[in-house]
Amino acid sequence: MAQAIQGNRTKQPSLSQLRAFVAVAEHLHFRDAAAAIGMSQPALSGAVSSLEEALGVQLIERTTRKVLLSTAGERLALRAGAVMDAVGALIEEAEAVRAPFTGTLRLGVIPTVAPYLLPTVLRLIHDRYPDLDPQVHEEQTSSLLEGLTAGRLDLLLLAVPLGHPGVTELPLFDEDFVLVTERAHRLGGRSDIPREELRDLPLLLLDEGHCLRDQALDVCREAGRTDGTPVTTTAAGLSTLVQLVAGGLGVTLLPRTAVTVETGRDPALATACFAEPAPSRRIALAMRTGTARHEEFGQFAEALREAMAGLPVRMTAAGEN
Repeated sequence: MAQAIQGNRTKQPSLSQLRAFVAVAEHLHFRDAAAAIGMSQPALSGAVSSLEEALGVQLIERTTRKVLLSTAGERLALRAGAVMDAVGALIEEAEAVRAPFTGTLRLGVIPTVAPYLLPTVLRLIHDRYPDLDPQVHEEQTSSLLEGLTAGRLDLLLLAVPLGHPGVTELPLFDEDFVLVTERAHRLGGRSDIPREELRDLPLLLLDEGHCLRDQALDVCREAGRTDGTPVTTTAAGLSTLVQLVAGGLGVTLLPRTAVTVETGRDPALATACFAEPAPSRRIALAMRTGTARHEEFGQFAEALREAMAGLPVRMTAAGEN
């Protein structure tokens, strides 16, 4: 085996072989790696073996129970990943140069934005960019950022600031938070609630991992709510939160873009606005810093600001931080 490997060292590895090896290095499982890149398991195994022969080193330690990277495999996996990233950047550059607003746009969106803004986003793409093929991925912020930096996603629509290296934010708008209560609640319908009211209210929030939960807790801390004040967390989505409020379990905070969709059809609910300056969040597009499509995405952000002008939000200017 060693002699056979030695004799093939002059062979150049193919991109298919590198792609197969990178998938195995990531998943440490042949079946999962094959599924991830849309290749049959025998073909993937053969590609990795061919790569080992071409490079003259053993990359994978195969056992009956698991797959491990050899010492050489651990070192070369980083190089192989860099090569595949460079190839992806090359293809992206070629697509951007050939024609902007064509091909696939892999758009990541957080759950507290998707139901309320996607209709506007998709309508804009359909009307203004008919050659653009949007593929929407709804995930939490951490997963979206991982997908963006890994090249799985092209553009994100989410709440900022992110503070993530290698990611450039294109602000779209700021929106206030609104308090949702039962119809008979003493605060229902008011338009001048002081933030201090949040100190002792029975607040319902989203589960761990949602950025809106963290934003709401920040608002509460700014209002003087202590960490010892109980917070009930029982909902995975805003629709469930609102139903819990209607059932008398507490109150919650909604971003203004979600209010009509989530509360407009339930007479058991009321909304209340905070006194100025109201607590708010900023929504933006996020892209990889240095992406070949930065001009395209900048134009897309400007078009989105125009398309969203009728929403109950405060639009930001291009380049505003």
